[in-house]
Amino acid sequence: MFNSIFFKDLGVKYPIIQGGMAWVADSSLASAVSNAGGLGIIAAANAPVDYIRDEIRKAKKLTDKPFGVNIMLLSENAEGIAHLVCEEGIKVVTTGAGNPGKYMDLWKSHGIKVIPVVASVALAKRMERAGADAVIAEGCESGGHIGELTTMALVPQVVDGVNIPVIAAGGIGDGRGVAAVFMLGVHGVQVGTRFLVANECTIHENYKNKILTAKDIDSVVTARSTGHPIRVLKNRLSRQFQKLEKENASLAALEELGRGCLPKAVKEGDIEMGSIMAGQIAGLVKKEQSCKEIIEEMFNEAKETINKFI
Repeated sequence: MFNSIFFKDLGVKYPIIQGGMAWVADSSLASAVSNAGGLGIIAAANAPVDYIRDEIRKAKKLTDKPFGVNIMLLSENAEGIAHLVCEEGIKVVTTGAGNPGKYMDLWKSHGIKVIPVVASVALAKRMERAGADAVIAEGCESGGHIGELTTMALVPQVVDGVNIPVIAAGGIGDGRGVAAVFMLGVHGVQVGTRFLVANECTIHENYKNKILTAKDIDSVVTARSTGHPIRVLKNRLSRQFQKLEKENASLAALEELGRGCLPKAVKEGDIEMGSIMAGQIAGLVKKEQSCKEIIEEMFNEAKETINKFI
């Protein structure tokens, strides 16, 4: 029912990509998702090249299945990571925060599939022209950096606008969400928030508990005034951010408040002054499971959901 030639060609059983969450998506999570039949992703973010090399090699010891690397193109380390994935034989790269065009020939020469994250039809078309193999159409329900369009509005327009496979992201946390976006014409899904509470996810337990106890209205978008909006769960940090924005604080003041807040939440477990990036789907996530249990449950539920209407 969810057979995808694109994912089959990648050697992946289930058409699901684990989100490239900065400070979260490490070798432990990526290898567990890949072992469970999905496509695990190691997030490079702003990490040093040597650190990502170590994470890639750890993942290779933990799984013999395909996994990828997410590259944040605005990072000062993007150039080094772009070459590293070639050296390490990575077969899939997802990208965000920039145009991967300058690396496309390099990656293609090494047989790498390139899948940029996009938030508009125009950007999806630009990525297709640049040589992308697929795009991830990410709605604003997602955690972390977001665009303006919802998944339900964005995905079908991107599907109609390009001739390459489209993968849906944003607000997908169970089988019903999987079933819904497949009806919109996608080849697969990308999931982030649900994997935050996976047994193999190494984030602090305080962060996990914040997801598990979240309600439907517990996320908020901050930093709109900077041009780089971010969805997080509400806490003291988000309230201070909103207060500064209402006061028309300078960009420097906002950047100072946000500096280092993501690792503060992920590694230190500071759920008041840390940045708890999570999607609106957090209110649906109520239990810790293995990556295998998460993936199998989502796709079994998706099949059951669709079968009800056949």
